[in-house]
Amino acid sequence: MELQELDIVAEPVLVEDPELAARRSLRAQIARLEGQLAEALVTSFAQSIEGLEPTSCAPRAHARMLDLGELECVRDELAERVHASRARIAEAAEAQAASRIRLEQMRLEPGRHRFTRVSCRELGERGCGVWEVRPRLGLIGMLMGWWQLKLSSGCPLARGRELRSRPP
Repeated sequence: MELQELDIVAEPVLVEDPELAARRSLRAQIARLEGQLAEALVTSFAQSIEGLEPTSCAPRAHARMLDLGELECVRDELAERVHASRARIAEAAEAQAASRIRLEQMRLEPGRHRFTRVSCRELGERGCGVWEVRPRLGLIGMLMGWWQLKLSSGCPLARGRELRSRPP
């Protein structure tokens, strides 16, 4: 048996610079937080939650690379905004659930909820309709205890051109 000489070539071991690794990690965290903040904004828009608006960064005069401290500040600010937006969404969801429960109670027992109003905005719906418990036949219905739940038709009708063109 013949022994063959094997040339073993050792591949160089790349040691990553710790600052470069920290930058990469912080950029990944910032990207993840920006995605979560975008999801929160989309959720707030879909559920008609007011109070959450995108904020724009002030434009810089020139491009520059942020140091580790500035990257950490950006990450911390984004984390606070994500937390605040999630808290606002949770509060709004609880308020909408309470409004839905109140509307269901109004449906079941309109006599106990006389003249109670719940707007569509409170329910998380778009539009300007209002659910209201009203007497069925005006004063007679009020005296007889005939109450009903009604949904208003929404926004008032637009005025015609003639009415707008006349001076008041």
